[in-house]
Amino acid sequence: MTTHVRTAALLIAATALVTVGLAGCATAAPGTGASSSASSASAAPTGTITVFAAASLQKTFTTLGKQYEAAHPGTTITFSFAGSSDLVTQIQNGAPADVFASADEANMDKLVGTDVTAGSPRAFATNVLEIAVAPGNPKGITSLDDLTASDVQLVTCATPVPCGAATAEVEQATGVDLRPVSEEQSVTDVLGKVESGQADAGLVYATDVEGADGKVDGVRFDAASKAVNTYPIGVLEHSSNPGLAAAFTAYVRSEAGRKVLADAGFGAP
Repeated sequence: MTTHVRTAALLIAATALVTVGLAGCATAAPGTGASSSASSASAAPTGTITVFAAASLQKTFTTLGKQYEAAHPGTTITFSFAGSSDLVTQIQNGAPADVFASADEANMDKLVGTDVTAGSPRAFATNVLEIAVAPGNPKGITSLDDLTASDVQLVTCATPVPCGAATAEVEQATGVDLRPVSEEQSVTDVLGKVESGQADAGLVYATDVEGADGKVDGVRFDAASKAVNTYPIGVLEHSSNPGLAAAFTAYVRSEAGRKVLADAGFGAP
């Protein structure tokens, strides 16, 4: 074989090797991408979390939980609704929870101050008080002052509960001395007493009146703006599924979450 022939043969062989190598790279790249996609998909959080949430969030969070589960197969969001102060006590006593959504910042701060939350809670909604009365407003209540009448049976939240703290702020701002016949541990208990006729009026959130489906009427009052409650949400330090807990809190604060909250009457944080 001549030198020219041998050189040509070597060039052909080298070219073939390069071509094979490039072909291998070309086929490897899509495979690598597919593998990354599969890895990302498999990394999506699944499993179950328990969300402790303020009683005033029951309707909206139940909706958000169902929406999240439908969009993320393999996930289950369970809830425990109660007054924020009661939920804080349960969490501090070791109740198994992954996420806490409070109706005010003061109760969330009780957990932040003891390092029970992981990271910093984020605000996701606001709310204001409204007077709930029986349908048709038989007592003719039009203002906060009307709640002081001797023939009006008023119920409010207890002061440690966010709606009770807001009531106290309104009293201080207006100088009106409210004398409820009962102080409840959650805003839903206040609403329930008005709905059942056990009370003529109750100070609840505007969203509770909105969600009562006509079982009560609402009376707005200007001084409600003196006590706007900001709702924070955060992942708890000892969550058994922090990935899913973080994903759900992000969903609450997402555009989809904000829409559900806005439709229920919550304000933006």
